[in-house]
Amino acid sequence: MSSTASTTGPAVTYEIDAAHSSAQFKIRHMMISNVRGAFAKISGTVTADPSNPEHSSVIADIDVTSVNTNDEKRDAHLRSEDFFHVEKHPVMTFHSNKVEHKGGHEFQVNGDLTIRGVTKPVTLSVETTEEVKDPWGHQRIGATATGKIDRRQFDLNFNMPLDNGGFMVGNDVDITLEVELVRKA
Repeated sequence: MSSTASTTGPAVTYEIDAAHSSAQFKIRHMMISNVRGAFAKISGTVTADPSNPEHSSVIADIDVTSVNTNDEKRDAHLRSEDFFHVEKHPVMTFHSNKVEHKGGHEFQVNGDLTIRGVTKPVTLSVETTEEVKDPWGHQRIGATATGKIDRRQFDLNFNMPLDNGGFMVGNDVDITLEVELVRKA
């Protein structure tokens, strides 16, 4: 991926700056509201090929133990066997297998997401920024990736029926990754 379609040159590798990046999610709760949460620990690399964006790649690891929904009991439940089972599966991963430049700063990234040892294809819409130089001389670029998954595809099946019909936890999970990337020397 590159910041602009007109940029040309050799492939460039970026590392995710964990201190300035996060992965967020949103899911329906009791069919009446949305619960939002985030994973504080994210790492990975992006190899951007400005001349051939389709040759670009993304690898990201998210430490599932870092889940935070601002409720300690819910976070503990999310770490349990009912959901992420972090003792057995502490990391979720994303590996791209196709990057398509949609124009300007927009890309579609298809890849494999692994949660709880289950791997399924996922499509992310990605918007990048222009590359800038930080005060310490490092080249940085930002990216926002969004997508949606059905949690049941990843063996995240815990739920409870509600008295009026429906279930406590929705199935669709909206995903947003906000990443800041630092160009490797």
